[in-house]
Amino acid sequence: MKKIFSFAAMVCLAIGSLLAQNNFKGTISYSVTSTGETAFTVPDQIATAEVKVYDSKVLTSNQLFFGGNPFASNVLVDGHKQYVCMDLSQLFMYLSSNDVELDYKGSSKILVTQELTQSDIDSLTIPVTEGFYIEYVAGETKSIAGQTAKKAVIHSFGEDGTDAPTTVWYTDEMGPDVNLIFNGIKGVALEYSMDLGEGRQITLSATEIKSGKVKEVDMLLPSGYESISQEEFSALFKQIQEELEYLQE
Repeated sequence: MKKIFSFAAMVCLAIGSLLAQNNFKGTISYSVTSTGETAFTVPDQIATAEVKVYDSKVLTSNQLFFGGNPFASNVLVDGHKQYVCMDLSQLFMYLSSNDVELDYKGSSKILVTQELTQSDIDSLTIPVTEGFYIEYVAGETKSIAGQTAKKAVIHSFGEDGTDAPTTVWYTDEMGPDVNLIFNGIKGVALEYSMDLGEGRQITLSATEIKSGKVKEVDMLLPSGYESISQEEFSALFKQIQEELEYLQE
């Protein structure tokens, strides 16, 4: 499941088309359990998770959904758009204390915005031998938290071209028609596993789907973040990586 939540998968997507509207408003709660050959205790901070859904919007502040990005605090999917709040204050302070001057002169609290083109959306289901693609499996369903979940397989390819398929059970009856939190799966994923290496694996399963009590105002992101494009962030992140590598030599 490396590709599904990889930070790299958040890079390089950008204008949408008409959305198939879902009208569900509510909260989905998940449990996280150890399901690999090597059992371990799941840390309390990720043992449970939650996403809020309002029509085609999905919002979460749980670290489990941030793709290993330690700087993210909130992620909002709104139709074919995704917004990621990131606080780089400590990182900027570290670089400044080492006399590193970045090309970027904006705020250290940034809102990274990306928007899918129709071409990007279409490409998600085209079989490839590198990167990843989504295979939707017709006719296979199971009940998860009282919801009928459909089966999809995300085919994720390593550098050697080896496919590491991962099964995702999802519902397309709530949320957006393309959900970047779940690497482009339709609607909302209800169950899937993540390979952590060394025989360790965690499985995230929806335990409760509660409708109501979510209003549009609940989907607002915190204020004080400066909006930049995915391309601008990619350039900034590349320079930060290069400077960190130089400082560690």
